[in-house]
Amino acid sequence: VQLQASGGGLVQAGGSLTLSCAASSRISSMGMGWFRQAPGKDREFVAAISWSGTTTFYGSSVEGRFTISRDNAKNMAYLQMNSLGPEDTAVYYCTATSLSVATLHFEYEYWGQGTQVTVSS
Repeated sequence: VQLQASGGGLVQAGGSLTLSCAASSRISSMGMGWFRQAPGKDREFVAAISWSGTTTFYGSSVEGRFTISRDNAKNMAYLQMNSLGPEDTAVYYCTATSLSVATLHFEYEYWGQGTQVTVSS
């Protein structure tokens, strides 16, 4: 599975952004996730969604502000980001796993190339 993340960019603090992840093949049986990495920091779990879309998990720093979703018919996953702050500045990676859902980076076999999100204060 090849993953292509898009939708990143520059946004002002308090703004919103939606990231999209396009998969090259069927993802209906795969858990999907988003991770991010800021310069000089470790990779951080952002959100995960089960293959069916019925179960979601969020990192504590984004809970209540970000929403992960998916459209299996289109082989797409999304990350809606609201109330963005400078601390959200990072490269965001779309990921896929053969597990039904996962929150640890090593549980994900497939990674996209990342899309940069920059939040100005």
